[in-house]
Amino acid sequence: MKVDFGRTAADYARHRAGFPEQLFARLAALGIGRAGQRVLDLGSGTGSLARGFARRGARVTALDLSVDLLAQARALAADEGVDIETVCAPAEDSGLPDAAFEAVTAGQCWHWFDRPRAAAEARRLLVPGGMLAICHFDWLPLPGTVPGTVVAATEALIEAHNPAWTLGGGDGRYPAWAADAADAGFGAIECIDFEISVPYGHEAWRGRIRASAGVGGSLAPEAVAVFDRALAALLAAEFPGAPLQVPHRCFAVIAKAPL
Repeated sequence: MKVDFGRTAADYARHRAGFPEQLFARLAALGIGRAGQRVLDLGSGTGSLARGFARRGARVTALDLSVDLLAQARALAADEGVDIETVCAPAEDSGLPDAAFEAVTAGQCWHWFDRPRAAAEARRLLVPGGMLAICHFDWLPLPGTVPGTVVAATEALIEAHNPAWTLGGGDGRYPAWAADAADAGFGAIECIDFEISVPYGHEAWRGRIRASAGVGGSLAPEAVAVFDRALAALLAAEFPGAPLQVPHRCFAVIAKAPL
């Protein structure tokens, strides 16, 4: 499945929930994102992590392959009154100087990278003792709960419209990322893991799903429209209450570059 999130940049910017404040607080306690710190956010997209760090006074560079997503990131940052620098480049070969950052982060994107190369590039870009944070914020198809059933039903609909999409059914945990960090020479590896509900109205949930890899990121516009009508009908018929409290897991692998 070939994915281009630039095709769905407007929905991505408007409807995808940003990382929760609890994550930034826990990262700050581990020395990531503090005021004045030089932070590079790989695969930044519309800048959810980047803007969160900038709000806390970090000096943030947002790096992504998509000029459309970076344009949305700059617009959202301007709306919030925060400053971020943007760089259009791949995570595996940023073109940025050695040891230029005290923290390197990646939000909701590590699985799209050539992971060994991205980990090696992160280590090259970090000062000795600098911190790497690989973060995710995933919806959860929890059985036996109405919000979880909404997620499961939505995933089934994506699979029906796009059989190439195989990312459903996850639990939001990515232990393999710790091995990636270890293989690249990072140490002091630990994880952040907690659950939280995110409220979505029907329109917002439809926008969130249009902004996903299996829909707007990979389907043709006509197919996206057909899917969106099907999702609207599903929500109206089976889940009429709003807002939906959609369960999510926030998960992060934290590691330190060697001294």
